[in-house]
Amino acid sequence: QVHLVESGGGLVQPGGSLRLSCEASGFTLDEYSIGWFRQAPGKEREGVGCISSRYGTTYYVDSVKGRFTISRDNAKNTAYLQMNSLKPEDTAVYYCAAVTASVCTYYSGTYYHSGHWGQGTQVTVSS
Repeated sequence: QVHLVESGGGLVQPGGSLRLSCEASGFTLDEYSIGWFRQAPGKEREGVGCISSRYGTTYYVDSVKGRFTISRDNAKNTAYLQMNSLKPEDTAVYYCAAVTASVCTYYSGTYYHSGHWGQGTQVTVSS
């Protein structure tokens, strides 16, 4: 059975850090480009960033540049989203998505519709 499973979410104070994991099962992640998305209550889904399969090139939305880092460990079949200097506005459910493509995008979730999505993990930034 094919799954993407996110983990690592939780409650953190402003300025804190979390590392989200996106583990693939039933398929190998090395040929997939991966996008990270988030959705806050009452808001539309927003792309956070992505990492390509070909060269591991990463891209980020401006609001997280310099604070978030996406990486991948193909040996562990897992991608990561390291989030530092978290702000209350980062509060959302975070999703990873994977598609067989050499390039990635975070502009649109529809790019990943032919691939796989995780179930999401809640991140809450609050004092």
